[in-house]
Amino acid sequence: MSKYLLENQSSERLVFRRLKPSDFEDWLPFYHDPRSTQYWEGLPTDPIEACKTQFDRIFERYKNNLGGMNALISKESGELVGICGLLVQSVDDIQELEIGYSVLPTFWRQGFAFEAAKKCKEVAFKNNFAKSLISIIHVDNLPSQKVALKNGMLLDKTTIYKNNPVHIFRVMQV
Repeated sequence: MSKYLLENQSSERLVFRRLKPSDFEDWLPFYHDPRSTQYWEGLPTDPIEACKTQFDRIFERYKNNLGGMNALISKESGELVGICGLLVQSVDDIQELEIGYSVLPTFWRQGFAFEAAKKCKEVAFKNNFAKSLISIIHVDNLPSQKVALKNGMLLDKTTIYKNNPVHIFRVMQV
């Protein structure tokens, strides 16, 4: 079990659990909507291939204790709303702990990304996982930047990450 997973945690509207291979079909619509990936270069163009690549990466992280995305399940409907988690990342040769989040287009603009990201921040700081947390966000992805800002993060720097121009937002433990 990865110490960075938020298994069995919950927020006001969401239950966090480990992502399962059976979630694939429910997550696939994320890749069928071109707006979901419009800011990120280098992803497979085929939605099934892109989803498979992401799931492979998530399960690889689980196996290697590098954190990972949690499935975000609606308490109300039981549906998969999105994925969010604490991820061990290397940015500019520095190991950091990132709050990563993605929400299915059906659930955009309902506050789920912020709710999940806030929970990740609370758990990370309560357990002293890191003195600061980052979010790696494409320079053009304004909706994700708004989530980071609402979560108390500030723009720390701009760099290149996986061949994409990104802003690194950071929040310090207080």
